[in-house]
Formats: sequence, structure tokens, C-alpha cells
Amino acid sequence: MTLTPAPEPVVPRPGPEIRPTATGHRAPESPHGPDADAGPGPDAGPGPDTGPGPDTGLGRDLDLGPDAGPGPLLPRAVCEAALTALLLFLIVTAVRWLVGPDPGAAAARPAVLGAVVGTLLALFMVSPPGRCSGGHLNPAVTLALWRLGVFPGREVVPYAVAQLAGSVFGVWCAGLVWGPVTARPPVRHASVRADPAWGDAAVLAAEAGVLAGSTLMLAVLLASPGGRRVLPYAVGLTTALVIGVLGPLSGGSANPARQFGPALLAGDTGRLWVYVLGPALGAVLGAWLAGRTGLRRTAG
Repeated sequence: MTLTPAPEPVVPRPGPEIRPTATGHRAPESPHGPDADAGPGPDAGPGPDTGPGPDTGLGRDLDLGPDAGPGPLLPRAVCEAALTALLLFLIVTAVRWLVGPDPGAAAARPAVLGAVVGTLLALFMVSPPGRCSGGHLNPAVTLALWRLGVFPGREVVPYAVAQLAGSVFGVWCAGLVWGPVTARPPVRHASVRADPAWGDAAVLAAEAGVLAGSTLMLAVLLASPGGRRVLPYAVGLTTALVIGVLGPLSGGSANPARQFGPALLAGDTGRLWVYVLGPALGAVLGAWLAGRTGLRRTAG
């Protein structure tokens, strides 16, 4: 007869406790408690995109990385002034060479100018200075973004001052480069003029309508990362269409900075208030409509 030694008592070893799961398998419990299992692991991807905060601009909405926050105001205002000055310099340059002795080409000039300006706007918005400042280049756009809740109200006036100053400087530089021809008709520093059949009320309504529609477009595109990525090209295309269609009728400015410098240096300020007030009213109206239709974003 053999003696079988008694089994050694089972001593629990230190380690994670094994607990059953809902599917019948057993999984180790985290030593930090049950709530630690809910956190992201080392291979977890980034969390959901919450979109830009209220201090972002148009160009910075293209960058959805962690460093996409706003920078100091002064460098961004300088970028706005520089880009607006370059835009107006190139507009005066384009008008100077588009306005020629051939009257048969007059019908194509608004379309060509619209394509040029629309392309420039898209390029400026995706450029490094455009990403720095947001690439508004338009006081009415800055106002619209504020009313949509995606731009701080305290920066609206500095941006507008920078854009208007850049407009004057750009037109003045174009006069230095191209000489007296830019001041004489038919160039007149590229100052826009409406058809004589269009009165002040009609021009005001056209300018306001364009900005109201553009503001609604901005509200839709800013609502998703995909829309923000195509925003510069949508703005460029819209601008090209506005200039091509409304240029021969209302002037197709839709931008107080577009008309401010040219009208000031050309002494053509009689309707300047219309081209300043109309887009501003349209921006406010468009933002109000966006709020009524649920498109306006909540500033977080």
C-alpha cells in the first residue's frame, strides 16, 4: 500500500483578477479599477473632431491639428493688411491691362477679371499668411464670421481697419508702378461703377444680397471639416461668379475693401457708402438667417 501525499493548498497568486464577460470569455480586470478599462489604449486613434473654437478664422479652419489655435492679434492683422494690399495691387494691374482700345472685348472683361480675382482669393486663403490671419480680406466677411459665432467680436474693428488700410496701400503702390494711366479713365484705379440704370437702392440690395447668400454658404461649409477644406475654393468660385454676372450691372464689389481704396484715390466716393453699407447689412442678415434655419454655430 502506497501513501499519496495530500494536495498542497492552492495559494492565490498576485495578479489581475479574472472576471467573466458578457460573452462567456474571461478577461483580466485592470489593477486601476473598472473605469480604467474604458480609456483609450496606446493604439487608439484621435478623438472626434470638435471643429474650431470661436477664435478661428477662415484659413485656420483648414488646419485641424492641435496647433490650429489663434495667434496674437497684431501679426494676424498685418497679414490681413498685406494680403488685401496685394489683392488690390493685382486687381488694379489686371484692370490696367484688361481695359484696352478694343471695344469688342469689353463683354469678356468682367468674366476674366472675376476668374483672376476668384483664383487670387483661393490662393491667398491657403497661403501661409492666409492661414495665419484666416484670409478674410473683406470687412463684411469678418463681420459675418463674428455674427456666426466663429470669430471674436473684439477683433472685428482691427481686422477691418487693416483690410481698408491695405486696400489704400495696394492701390497707391499700383499707381507708383504703372504710372498716371491708372488714375485716368477708363482705369480710374479700378474703382467699380454701376450701370446708370441702377440706382442706389438697387445697388444696395444687390450688394446686401450677395453677402447674405455668401454668409449662408459660410455657415454651411463651416459646419463640417469637409466643408472647411473646400471653403477657399467655394469662396473663389462665388467671387468669380459675382464679378462676372453683377460686374456690368451693380459693379459686383461685394467687399468694402475692394472699393474703398480705388474710390478714395480716384475721388469717386459718391456711392462709396453703398458699397460699404450694403455688404455689412448682408453679412448681418445672412447670419440672422443662418440662426433662424439652425445653421449658425454656437461659439464654444
